[in-house]
Amino acid sequence: MTGARLLGSGSALPERVVTNAELAAKIDTSDEWIVERTGIRQRYIAGEGETTSTLAIDAARAAIADAGIPAETIDIIILATATPDNTFPATATKVQDALGCNGGIAFDVHAVCSGFLYALTTADSLLKTGMGKRALVIGAETFSRILDWEDRTTCVLFGDGAGAVVLEAPEPGAASESGILASRLHADGAQHDLLFVDGGPSTTQTVGHLRMKGREVFRHAVVNLANVLHEVLEKADVSVSDIDWVVPHQANARILDATAKKLGIPPEKVVVTVDRHANTSAASVPLAFDVARRDGRIKPGDLVMFEAMGGGFTWGASLMRI
Repeated sequence: MTGARLLGSGSALPERVVTNAELAAKIDTSDEWIVERTGIRQRYIAGEGETTSTLAIDAARAAIADAGIPAETIDIIILATATPDNTFPATATKVQDALGCNGGIAFDVHAVCSGFLYALTTADSLLKTGMGKRALVIGAETFSRILDWEDRTTCVLFGDGAGAVVLEAPEPGAASESGILASRLHADGAQHDLLFVDGGPSTTQTVGHLRMKGREVFRHAVVNLANVLHEVLEKADVSVSDIDWVVPHQANARILDATAKKLGIPPEKVVVTVDRHANTSAASVPLAFDVARRDGRIKPGDLVMFEAMGGGFTWGASLMRI
């Protein structure tokens, strides 16, 4: 059975743009160094009054408007984030209240950069089992709040933002060409120390800072992403040549290039926004997807592959007919 189908998408970014040149004035780096190694030229950084929930709410409202539905018809809200407003309650409940659709299901998913894929697959499963008719899936982050701004190897890589999609449950027994065709998710806790935050409520009672061993993450990312994409293609019984667009997690231009090359996917079929947004963790896939829909690249009927890998390690992919 075809899974949940897309009704709309939306995204939101903070007001402030921070260029590589601005960072180079504060830390030992340069625009050339950052662009050569990451492809990043700028990022958006949340300012006073901008939080994960405010970005998520703005992206959600844009997606609901794009879907052309009343907000109160949303039954399920799943928010993927590693930077929630509070330890609890779930930031998704703030979004729910702001949208005026209280009473349904609302919770956060914590799978870091793979969070949106985990949330998307969870929403699809809940819709298939009749837990709701419409779901709002959001990826939203303020990673700037957990960065060590004196660590040039990590602080230049990340930005803040949010992206969202509205999904509708498939009609029982009805044949549909659009919707989620296949998904696969994985995790490997043995790789914890390669990408993590050195703080938390039950360990240090602090928020902590992001720590990463970049070369090791790169090596695992290319292999894991290539493997999971093949798994999804096999599950959906389609070939690489059938894919119209790949919307990857926007971690690093080198990872995007290496993964596409390993799969034999032409670069022109890969949606790239890392140069403008940097790595926005769980927000990067839905943010890039919304950008490509709104500029006319991704059209109804296109076959789109989403993929991501993040701390944990977690990784996954999902194939959707738009």
